[in-house]
Amino acid sequence: MATEEIRTTGDAASLAALISRAAGDSGGSKKGLPPVDRWNPPFCGDIDMEIRADGTWFYLGTPIGRAPLVRLFSTVLRKDDDGKTYLVTPVEKVGIRVVDAPFVAVEMSVTEREGRRVLTFRTNVGDVVEAGRDHPIRFVIRGENDELKPYLHVRGRLEALVTRAVMYDLIELGEPVVIAGREIFCVRSGSSIFPVMPVAELDALTR
Repeated sequence: MATEEIRTTGDAASLAALISRAAGDSGGSKKGLPPVDRWNPPFCGDIDMEIRADGTWFYLGTPIGRAPLVRLFSTVLRKDDDGKTYLVTPVEKVGIRVVDAPFVAVEMSVTEREGRRVLTFRTNVGDVVEAGRDHPIRFVIRGENDELKPYLHVRGRLEALVTRAVMYDLIELGEPVVIAGREIFCVRSGSSIFPVMPVAELDALTR
């Protein structure tokens, strides 16, 4: 994949074809995810691609409406320790903009295993992730209205923002747990416990 080609590509489908050829992947899912964490290509600049807070992908200011293209791009995403997100192939990496999280968790299923509740999420790009030790959920409060936002670890340094509708279902499953002598409102999945906030703070928010 040549950087000049990327910079002059006029549509997302052509860009996807370049990435697919460079990554040695046809865009299908049978081969699994490309090993982007093992690739160490040179940085070749930024391109005009953005992932909005609602999970919509834009290229050159235009929404990418074809789900297979978005899924292809998502398989070569990588967030590095500089905090920036890139599209990565074996031969180069290019920077993109991410407004919030690169993925959105749009669905949650609740099952039981060995007497424990297990939470499994589906993202907008087709990842299916079981919350647990390897895929923790973290909760943050942001904005002027103290908005609670849960994030699910998907892979690498990439996370999915849990949609508001799914968040309500998630919080309904919460329970108080005493941690280090404090009563903390938490969510469980399998053998893992994910703190949301102290019960006293939750009570104050819901008054």
